[in-house]
Amino acid sequence: MKSTTPLKLSLIAIAWPIFVDQGLRMLIGTVDVFMVSHVSDHAVAGLSVANQIIIFCIIGFNFIGIGSSIVITHYLGAGDRAGADRLTTSAIAINTWLGLTASIAVFFGAAPLLRLMQMPPELLPYALPFLSMMGGSLFMESMNMSIAAVLRAHGHTRDAMFVSVGQNIINVCGNCILLFGLLGAPQMGVVGVALSSVFSRCCSSVALWILLDYRTHLRLRALDFIRIDWGKVGRVLRIGLPAAGENMCYWLAFMLMTTFIAHMGGDSLAIQSYTLQIQWVVILFSISIGLGTEIIIGHLVGAGKFEEAYQELLRSLRLGFIIAISAILIVAACAPLILGIFTTNPFIIAGGTVLLRIAIITEPGRIFNIIVINSLRATGDVGFPITMAIVSMWGMWIPLAWYLGIHLGWGLPGIWIAMATDEWLRGILMYRRWKSRAWLKHAQRSREQVTAAPFAQVQEG
Repeated sequence: MKSTTPLKLSLIAIAWPIFVDQGLRMLIGTVDVFMVSHVSDHAVAGLSVANQIIIFCIIGFNFIGIGSSIVITHYLGAGDRAGADRLTTSAIAINTWLGLTASIAVFFGAAPLLRLMQMPPELLPYALPFLSMMGGSLFMESMNMSIAAVLRAHGHTRDAMFVSVGQNIINVCGNCILLFGLLGAPQMGVVGVALSSVFSRCCSSVALWILLDYRTHLRLRALDFIRIDWGKVGRVLRIGLPAAGENMCYWLAFMLMTTFIAHMGGDSLAIQSYTLQIQWVVILFSISIGLGTEIIIGHLVGAGKFEEAYQELLRSLRLGFIIAISAILIVAACAPLILGIFTTNPFIIAGGTVLLRIAIITEPGRIFNIIVINSLRATGDVGFPITMAIVSMWGMWIPLAWYLGIHLGWGLPGIWIAMATDEWLRGILMYRRWKSRAWLKHAQRSREQVTAAPFAQVQEG
């Protein structure tokens, strides 16, 4: 069995490439929104709803990506490179099959899905072709996510970042050519944006496969997509399913909230779309620190260094608060100017400004959720976050959003106040969970499973 020495990891060294990578991935959607805003605000609203269906599918792929990344860090932390490699092969194969299934379902079911989202009829011409093409290429996204997760687990966070740089350049160039009809190309509108995004996604997939071979020397054969090691995948599912379930619970609640907003009209959907694109810049700080902390804690758990893992989370939280709160204060102060880049509609600018200033309350609570939940997952403690997600989101967020936004007529501000309440409630509960060290028994069990694996394999042989 080949073994390796656990990596010496620095949070900043890991987190900044993740921030750039995730930012560039988000920038693809932001660029699409910015360019489509030159068509109309209704076109932006249509893309926003279609994108929520795409993101929901991507969250579904996450249960393999999250689970495999965490378990791989446990193997690497314990010095078992061979076990990490076997798990990598099975994880990529499963996510590929999931992606193919989702691609077929969304491509052929695009219209019914949009009607289920309460899509106003005037927005369908924009949303339907975009969803069909983006949905049909989801299998590439599922492969990309699993390969990127493997590279991050090995500490190669810059690789995914460089791929995202290239993907953005291709996407921007393609958008300019097909949306505006440059270089003699036809003006294809939203369809051109979708084609450009699909092509850039394809190029990204090719690059990630090359990097996987270069960094890990793994080359998957056709049989690897059929002969899956379900024993190792079982550990991935025990971590990944609850972890992705928590994300899916959030997105289902968010999609239901979007149906509330859809009843308010196209302008409200446009406000929501523009505001979220801007707010995601702030959320990225928390996501990058959370993913970086998850990688470090996963390695520490694999190495049996539980006290170091405990202290690492507390240091990450302090850094997250300083960076994210500073960022949201700057964004809120400059909200009218930033929104003015996307639209000249004064109603949309005023509405988006209010929401970004409500986000000053939301983001500190979200920091707890993102960073602590990622750390709990890295220890193997995945049941508590999804339980609290179901209780808080469906027992408080959605009913409160309906009551404030629809029943009392507060509109979008009422819905965002409900969202802030949910973030703070779950954030406090997550922090108390970490401080109580209730996760320690899960970390010890994860460590025991990894260190026992090589002996089990010898006996089987």
